[in-house]
This record gives sequence, structure tokens and C-alpha cells, in this order.
Amino acid sequence: MKTLIVYATQHGCTESCAIKLQHQLDSDVELISIKKQKPGNLDDYQTIIVGGSIHAGQIQRKIKKFCQENLDTLKQKKLGLFLCCMEEGEKAQQQFQDAFPTELIQHATATGIFGGEFNFEKMNFIEKAIIKKIAKIEKSVSRIDETSIGEFARQIKR
Repeated sequence: MKTLIVYATQHGCTESCAIKLQHQLDSDVELISIKKQKPGNLDDYQTIIVGGSIHAGQIQRKIKKFCQENLDTLKQKKLGLFLCCMEEGEKAQQQFQDAFPTELIQHATATGIFGGEFNFEKMNFIEKAIIKKIAKIEKSVSRIDETSIGEFARQIKR
């Protein structure tokens, strides 16, 4: 079973989660950062996983565009959708609902919220200032949820 993981990352959290997911899947898995390259022919894959992260309340535009442009094809595949964000509970669920088209969420075999991180070493001055003011966080913090990644991998493999 050939699998494609398409993701977008700002500071590396989503990429890290995509790699962790890749290691938990038992198949031929190709990782593509949509910011660096366009995915090839989606018909070459049985399973497609799409992931992104939240910045300023939204998922990356390239992920939204990828989902919209490939909506019909994605609905014909075994599909997984994941989100990296620092929110929890209902706020995280709302961000997930807002990030992906409803049609894809309803079709997905696996969905997941993998937590997130604020990596101050990779942020510019303005990003750090915003995080300090809004999130009230003064230094780098990681809340990546390994359990969620594992559960997502189990759902995809079923």
C-alpha cells in the first residue's frame, strides 16, 4: 500500500510529527513538504495523509489550496487528516473543523490533533512577541502528543 503524507510546516513541528507518523506506518510512505515541492500524480497512492499547523488561527494556505484543488481525488482515497496546534479540547477541535473541508473530514479514515510546540529558536522577533503576549509563554515548549500519532497510525492501518 503506497502512502503519501503531504504537509506544511512553519517551524518544524508538523514535519516532526509527519516523520514520527511515517515511522509508525508499515507501508511505502513518501513525505512531501508542500512548501518545497508539489506532489506528483495522486493516483499513484492508495492512502493520502494531509497535515498542517495553526498560525494566527489558520492552517497554512497551501494546505487549504491543496485540499480544495484535489477534493474529488482525495474523496476517492483512504484519507487521513491531522493538525498540529497548541490548543486543547473544544478549541483544538474547532481549529481542526475550520482547517479542512467538511467533506474531507467526513470521508477521512483517520483524523488527529497531534499537539504542537512553540520553538523560540526558529521564530523571528515579532513571532516571539506575539506568542509571549497572546499565549503567555516565555520560552520554547513542546506538547506533541505521541499517543495521538500512534492512534492515528493504527486507524490508517486498519
